[in-house]
Amino acid sequence: MTATSMTSAQHAALGDALYAAWLERMPIAPLTTRLPELPLSDAYRIQQHFIARRVAAGEAVVGKKIGVTSKAVQDMLDVRQPDFGMLLSGMHYESGAAIPAQTLIQPRAEGEIAFYLRRDLRGPGVDRAAVLEATEAVGACFEIVDSRIRDWAIRIGDTVADNASSGVYVLGHERVSPHDVDLAACHMRIEKNGANAGEGVGAAALGHPADAVAWLANTLGELGMPLLAGEVVLSGALAALIPVSAGDRLSMRIEGIGGCEVSFV
Repeated sequence: MTATSMTSAQHAALGDALYAAWLERMPIAPLTTRLPELPLSDAYRIQQHFIARRVAAGEAVVGKKIGVTSKAVQDMLDVRQPDFGMLLSGMHYESGAAIPAQTLIQPRAEGEIAFYLRRDLRGPGVDRAAVLEATEAVGACFEIVDSRIRDWAIRIGDTVADNASSGVYVLGHERVSPHDVDLAACHMRIEKNGANAGEGVGAAALGHPADAVAWLANTLGELGMPLLAGEVVLSGALAALIPVSAGDRLSMRIEGIGGCEVSFV
């Protein structure tokens, strides 16, 4: 993050507004309506305050997520760079979970590859090989993104401030060594209520999922923040976002890695 143009009080006020929107399940108008040129440095500071409110209420940071990795999402936001957010303990579900839809606002599902770290990764200088060496295993996962911004009317500053539009995430039970699968070529298929809802390959995440994790390690390194052993890192969507609501069932399979299932009630 570069020099900020807003005060800490302004960051806190907007972070509080996002926290209230999350807590009350009531979306708010885009921050960029008020601040059309919201710098990313300020957006990340707003995110930090939003996360601090949740941590103060009892949650813990358990990992990180990378967003805006696919061309479809980059085109939607008219940006050509990824972003990141924090994974909190209250976001975590295991495969097969039934998620109460009323706990979310406007959820959409993404199929991703999760990285389980066995060693810290500290940028700068992290590359694909370093990521693979630091990774204990990879697995299939759903990220259920959920914007606190009304009607998903987001620009890059909005989604960054809103913790990269994080909602909850669902981890598959199967895990494999990252050295035992071609992470760029592995094929993913998602079904929604028994019908094909999306397909993609690992290369959709910045060309290679481990490159996406390397980008995150190096970006966080500039801020003095490491990726830590024991954390899970969601490496980015491999296909388009899928809207979901109560009554929907999703399943996915990633070739050579495993599967994941979730339903909404």
